[in-house]
Amino acid sequence: MSAVRYSIDRLLPTTIVGLILLFLAFPIIVVFVLSFSSANYLSFPPPAFSLKWYAAYFGNTDWLESTWLSIWIAAVVVLLSTTLGTLSAIGITGLPRPLRVVATGLVLSPLIVPVIVVAIGIYYTFSRYGLVGAPIAIVLAHTCLAVPFVVTSVTASLAGIDPRLEQAALSLGATPAGALWQVTLPLIRPGVLVGSLFAFIASFDEVVVALFLSGSGAVTLPKRMWDDVRLEINPTIAAVSTLTILLAALLLATTHLLRRRSEQLRIV
Repeated sequence: MSAVRYSIDRLLPTTIVGLILLFLAFPIIVVFVLSFSSANYLSFPPPAFSLKWYAAYFGNTDWLESTWLSIWIAAVVVLLSTTLGTLSAIGITGLPRPLRVVATGLVLSPLIVPVIVVAIGIYYTFSRYGLVGAPIAIVLAHTCLAVPFVVTSVTASLAGIDPRLEQAALSLGATPAGALWQVTLPLIRPGVLVGSLFAFIASFDEVVVALFLSGSGAVTLPKRMWDDVRLEINPTIAAVSTLTILLAALLLATTHLLRRRSEQLRIV
């Protein structure tokens, strides 16, 4: 009896967690299946399986232009946000505690304030300078949203570094810039890479700000998907969604590996 009770006690939590995960993943599974549908409209289950909607995506110039624009914007955002976020995290770490709390709150405010509020503020600011509809406007806006992810990741990496290492480099004749480049940055490299990956995902998948700033001249992939859902619903949107989900999953898996690598370096 005790063995049966022990088995039930172990099986019940596993079953509950499995059902919760299935509930959360079910919409993604449905989209994945619909992307291979042979029907000319969204229907589940599909009458037959086909790759024609993936072919429709790769053969459509509008979809491809929006995809490359999103990739280009995300790449620039990664460069800017990684640089600004890393320097901000290093600077904030060196502040006295009261100032550090204030500075951290200001830097992380884009994660706290609702995105729609940020988008409205950015729209009214950029519209004064005629930037709405230009890719540079989306780059700057996405950089503001992505910097907090880099700051959070790099700050966590800095917390696991012994400050005496940099002090030892300074005592041996290294300049502050040299100690930063040769000692601190190599130690926090996994955290910087993790932050940059999150910045890429945050920019590539962002739609609310893009709705306000894209106009007709800078339509990103999420904005194109939004327009397609509103105006013309066909399984092409499911194929595009599946590809973006796979890309995000790949980046998240890479992020997980980098985090594990960072933890191993701390232990060593």
